[in-house]
Amino acid sequence: MRRKVARREFLKQGVLGAAASGLAAGQASALEGPAAPSDRVVLALIGAGRQGMGLLKAFGEQKDARLAAVCDVYAPHREKAREASGAEACADFRRVLDRPDIDAVVVATPDHWHPLMTVMACQAGKDVYVEKPVSVAVGEGRKMVEAAGKHRRVVQVGTQQRSGVHFQHAVEIVRSGRLGKVTLVRTWNVDNSFPEGIGNPPDSAPPPDLDWEMWLGPAPRVPFNSNRFGVRPDAWSSFRWFWDYAGGMMTDWGVHLLDIVQWAMDAEAPRAVWASGGKLALQDNRETPDTLTVSFEYPGFVAVYENRVCNGRPFDGHGYGITFHGSEATLFVDREGFELIPEWGSEGPRRTTRTDALREGSSNPQVATHVRNFLDCVKSRERPVSDVEVGHRSTTTCLLANIAYRTGRKVHWDAAREQVQDDPGAAAYLRREYRPPWKLEV
Repeated sequence: MRRKVARREFLKQGVLGAAASGLAAGQASALEGPAAPSDRVVLALIGAGRQGMGLLKAFGEQKDARLAAVCDVYAPHREKAREASGAEACADFRRVLDRPDIDAVVVATPDHWHPLMTVMACQAGKDVYVEKPVSVAVGEGRKMVEAAGKHRRVVQVGTQQRSGVHFQHAVEIVRSGRLGKVTLVRTWNVDNSFPEGIGNPPDSAPPPDLDWEMWLGPAPRVPFNSNRFGVRPDAWSSFRWFWDYAGGMMTDWGVHLLDIVQWAMDAEAPRAVWASGGKLALQDNRETPDTLTVSFEYPGFVAVYENRVCNGRPFDGHGYGITFHGSEATLFVDREGFELIPEWGSEGPRRTTRTDALREGSSNPQVATHVRNFLDCVKSRERPVSDVEVGHRSTTTCLLANIAYRTGRKVHWDAAREQVQDDPGAAAYLRREYRPPWKLEV
């Protein structure tokens, strides 16, 4: 019989997560590589699109950081970043890596460039802040981890929710057992862009101020298409919806959500993953599904991810989020805060916590803290809160979901060996061929 939780006990246990800050610091350990040569960290930004410009602003607000270079293959982005920062601008990221005055690079390019740029930056003796997902294939992510270890570099992944105080509190509540036995965790993103989606433009010549060959880099050579490039003033770039460069919403947002799930549930990886969905309604040229459900089987619990972009009705009033369903209580968390809801029959009230930064009008308070953590680790040589090993494992979980979807089969995962069990067809998706002359070598 389920134990009822008294009101006083529930309130006492509810949000007083004094140990939460220790969750973020608990994985820290010293790296032996050289620290930044001065108290001021000299940075270069590679990729100056919408996300890159946001990071340019976040790093620019740190008094001990100086942006010395910006790099982008698209001239309008490059010039905008130069004007905003006063930094030297270039089109080839290798020029940035050759500069001895630069301590660290910020990689905010399309996803298919993340692994190669991170590995090459580590080889050049630079620390790295790299956006999520870390890779398009599991094998690439493992090489990023190996490069960071071999060259003793600090590599922070842009899963900034780990730096959010209320996320840390929520994780502490789950780990403390206050929810009882958690058997199901639900994650989701919903929206409605029916029926046109991103549209269906024809292939064409690339803009004269874009180096399309360099933009493609290690990805297959294909004709320019404005949706593959995807730059638009009113939305995030649509390269996310093409398999050569990304993994759809599953890797774009799923990494953020499942990263918190695995952290809170102290789970390294799922044992099995199966997925169902398809491109069922949108009349555009995207390759990734418009409707997707995924089930992740972990020891002791199941996690579910749902994405639909043809119906925007939210779950419990939320268009995205994470809900931990326990035998004693339910916990919902997103970037605005968390809500603790006692199970029916208990005497505890609902309890909602919002972040102070959001009360003050900040749209994403975790970014500044995450950037601060990276800079501190560049100096101290401690491992950052979203170390590349952590980011790789969270990305891998989402990549397995895409493998299950693309093969139409349940994927059984050996996390220790990072191999799919008894399915050569699925295993083929763990690696990605690089187009010459690019090579991913640690």
